[in-house]
Amino acid sequence: MSQDPTHGPEPAVKLAARRRREIVAVLLFSGSPMFESSIPLSVFGVDRQDAGVPRYRLLACAGEEGPLRTTGGLELRAPYGLGAISRAGTVIVPAWRSITGPPPAAALAALRRAHSEGARIVGLCTGAFALGAAGLLDGRPATTHWMYAPTLAKRYPSVHVDPRELFVDDGDILTSAGTAAGIDLCLHIVRMDHGPEAAAALARRLVLPTRRGGNGNGADSGQPRHLDRSLPEDIGADPLAEVVAWALEHLHEQFDVETLAARAYMSRRTFDRRFRALTGSAPLQWLITQRVLQAQRLLEVSDYSVDEVAGRCGFRSPVALRGHFRRQLGASPAAYRAAYRARQQESAAGRAKPVTDGFSPRVPGQRGRPVA
Repeated sequence: MSQDPTHGPEPAVKLAARRRREIVAVLLFSGSPMFESSIPLSVFGVDRQDAGVPRYRLLACAGEEGPLRTTGGLELRAPYGLGAISRAGTVIVPAWRSITGPPPAAALAALRRAHSEGARIVGLCTGAFALGAAGLLDGRPATTHWMYAPTLAKRYPSVHVDPRELFVDDGDILTSAGTAAGIDLCLHIVRMDHGPEAAAALARRLVLPTRRGGNGNGADSGQPRHLDRSLPEDIGADPLAEVVAWALEHLHEQFDVETLAARAYMSRRTFDRRFRALTGSAPLQWLITQRVLQAQRLLEVSDYSVDEVAGRCGFRSPVALRGHFRRQLGASPAAYRAAYRARQQESAAGRAKPVTDGFSPRVPGQRGRPVA
């Protein structure tokens, strides 16, 4: 889905002459959370040339009339308006306040114009909803926070929403999952623009891992990925909630989607359609992901062999577990367990001994890679 992190696809449209690659416009709205909004401001708005990071010129642009109110009642005054976007080679929407309502028409028009003139358009977390409202995600792969992925899929059915990915690079349109994944995508952009050394230097300055899983090309980052078994908040009100709950309680048993459809008193076709509308994913892939998640947990907290883990997670054979596990998490079950335990030991050692080198690898927490 997303491309090689150092050689991403070229934009379909040549960048307009008045736009500059090194200029990054960040589109800010009232009601957007402070943390998500600060991610691109921190990555692209600070001069770190002394650390070997090429300089970007950042334009913080108000997407609507200000002042802009954000987390905790703080008010922001962006130094630029929508007109400044016309100079940017990259336009980032770090968040949008509503997953049900579109941004102002003027902001959507500015995004469309930027894209038509060859600018790279980026939506972090709920910023994907702004890109969707602008029509920029139609027919494209995209991701967003796992909790909102079903809503994105419902509102924009022509978008290929994949809540498993940390970020999706589709050339001139890029989207990321939840908060931390926005940092991953920003580092990915730096890596594409200036190479892995610049991205590594920036990661060191920000005290972050250079690259986590989820770049979409199967590369092993050396960081254990994590899945999240949580489901959309509104699933409890749906008739399929009981079937989903039963499936999660019986993952140790061998059953298939036909079994789930029968429990829902639906045909397989109707069940597939209803399940996808509810969760944003196909039921078979969701079931496989839940089994992989169960295996992940057992590998972390138990000493069961890989064969035993496969049996306790409903896989028909250890071979099936290994294949699905590697595809979902980028490593074999044995390698994942070894990496996880090594990280746990490093973390324990780090708590016991102060870090003095300015960079300490961290164990990634759960992030929006839930049902598939």
